[in-house]
Amino acid sequence: MQLSVIIVNYNVKEFLEKCLISVLQASKNIQTEIFVVDNNSTDGSKDFFSGKFREVQFVWNKENVGFAKANNIAVTKAAGKYILFLNPDTIVSEDCFEKCLSHIEDQIITGALGVKMFDGNGNYLKESKRGKPTLWNTFCKMSGLTSIFPRSKTFAGYYLGHLDENENNEVDVLSGAYMLVRKDVIDTVGSFDEQFFMYGEDIDLSYRIQQAGFNNYYFAGTSIIHFKGESTKKGDLNYVKNFYGAMGIFVKKHYGASEHKVFTTFIQLAIWLRSIPLTIGTLFNRILKKNN
Repeated sequence: MQLSVIIVNYNVKEFLEKCLISVLQASKNIQTEIFVVDNNSTDGSKDFFSGKFREVQFVWNKENVGFAKANNIAVTKAAGKYILFLNPDTIVSEDCFEKCLSHIEDQIITGALGVKMFDGNGNYLKESKRGKPTLWNTFCKMSGLTSIFPRSKTFAGYYLGHLDENENNEVDVLSGAYMLVRKDVIDTVGSFDEQFFMYGEDIDLSYRIQQAGFNNYYFAGTSIIHFKGESTKKGDLNYVKNFYGAMGIFVKKHYGASEHKVFTTFIQLAIWLRSIPLTIGTLFNRILKKNN
């Protein structure tokens, strides 16, 4: 078995259907197994896929166990030389897998590989490649300096803005939306840490891969469409709290108590700052609805 594709679904059955069609097309010349782990979706996903995609192994959880744990359920079943963690709201190109596998085979110490990602409107997604979430990188991102100087090595380190998105590069962090990892590397460093429920698990795994002496590689030779966050509401305050909370877990785990204390202060400040426009927007929408 050359490739094990693992997809976690939560209430995005229409996106997942399109994703699976693209995955099957991309893997037609590759010995591949496909796992879909459903986190107790309430949108009728189980009935929707009943009798469909017989090539796919579906796992139906009876509760939402989180993104990390759901992936790990399939990892224990995976037999491929490579494991691809793939989001359900993605579409891969027909030659994507072949190009990625060919490239990673040519690299000696590459542990994981990510690709260039675009949203549904064709806009490049800067989270395709990221730097370590250091206090400075996080501060620049949260303060808006990264947006003001998007190509700066100093101020845009969180997204490695100084690196050309059309060139291959070794990077610190890959996106869990498309993360191709050697199975022997997973056996060495472990899979996703289950204390991360939904966000931050890809950062943590990327970090552990580097710490073990392997490389994370951004491959610009192919791309995917990532509709991005279809199972979450990016503008919701709960998203903000969950995302920065996950970053807090990462810092506490890897950077120590003093850094965690400072980082926690940043997190609380970020949540407070983000809550202001969100609250104003909510009140404004309510006023408009009431007037209409």
